[in-house]
Amino acid sequence: MQRPSKLPAISLPGCPTFFGPQGWEDLPDGLLHSIIGQLGSFRDIIGFAAACPSWRAAFSSYPSKSTLRTKFPPLLIQPHIRVQGPLLPCTSGCGELHPCKVVDPANLNTALRCWIPQDTLEKMTFIGSSYGNLIYYCNGYCRIIDVFTGDKVSTPRLPSRAECSEIHLTGILTAPLASSNSRLLVSTESFLLDLPIGSESWSELQLPSQFVIDHFVEFDGQFIVSNSYGRSYSLQLAPQHGLQEIKTKPVGGRPVVGRLVVCGDMLLILSFGRFHRLDMSTEPATRVAVEKLGERALFIGAEVKSTPHSCMSPELWGGRSDIAYCARTSRPWYLYRLCGVPDRPRGRTRQIEAAGVGGTPVQSSIRPLWLYPSMFYSDGQ
Repeated sequence: MQRPSKLPAISLPGCPTFFGPQGWEDLPDGLLHSIIGQLGSFRDIIGFAAACPSWRAAFSSYPSKSTLRTKFPPLLIQPHIRVQGPLLPCTSGCGELHPCKVVDPANLNTALRCWIPQDTLEKMTFIGSSYGNLIYYCNGYCRIIDVFTGDKVSTPRLPSRAECSEIHLTGILTAPLASSNSRLLVSTESFLLDLPIGSESWSELQLPSQFVIDHFVEFDGQFIVSNSYGRSYSLQLAPQHGLQEIKTKPVGGRPVVGRLVVCGDMLLILSFGRFHRLDMSTEPATRVAVEKLGERALFIGAEVKSTPHSCMSPELWGGRSDIAYCARTSRPWYLYRLCGVPDRPRGRTRQIEAAGVGGTPVQSSIRPLWLYPSMFYSDGQ
């Protein structure tokens, strides 16, 4: 497996430059950590980390970067919109880099962008997003891309007997790429494949008959998988691979089929615009209709294989609770209540139409999705 390679950085045009007396780069980590905790946007944080090597090191040593995700919404990646600027050459030999528009719901007038190799968009199929990375597949190989840092990992070829139609492939990482226990999980029509990052060989788990995995989620320290028939399994990775079916009581005599979504301490199923909570404390597990999220908002990508996210107290950045932000290609997002009813647009939703970097619609193999940058997972959470 290829080790992460650097593509030309970086993702934000016009990052703020930090001026000050000589010696600012020598400020103690304790003081810099207190500054990090007061930063009010992704742009501020990324600008802080890019200021100088010592400040970047201070951010890397910040004790709980994952808590920053509770302060901000995820970023909306729009690969179908090419922003202004040339296609930069890719130093790792993957051709040119496609500049994609990025929208920060907390700062609608901020111009953001990220980069995806042009040949990846044109030739590869998107199979998942995880820990700030996009996962692609083509002709037996997977490629993991961090669209903000430029890190790229290419995998060894999938076992030939496990290869299948790309429409059935789904991928997820078990931990950040830099973590020693990071693994790539890829499901096919008949197998679940497991590759430790840095390894040259895949492990294989035969899936139950007619069980094609549609979704992976990580919930309460375990991985849950589901298929299009409403069946869910708990996935065991160690000491050996295994699947344990989560027996579930049908609702109205039939299973609830839908997309798995983690929202705080709840595992939800999004089905036809409505949400049910999967309560695994009972035997069999039960599905309970959910009408309220409390002080949380959900972020659902238009790309069905992308990972949904949730955010606590969205009013702190101008968002709304008990609302699902559903990404679309025609406009950045629509707001939906939990009962599946479109919410009435408000001022901030209208403003997004003209906010950020102007761009040109293009053909893309991936639809809009929500993503937290990988730098917010580097403490392993």
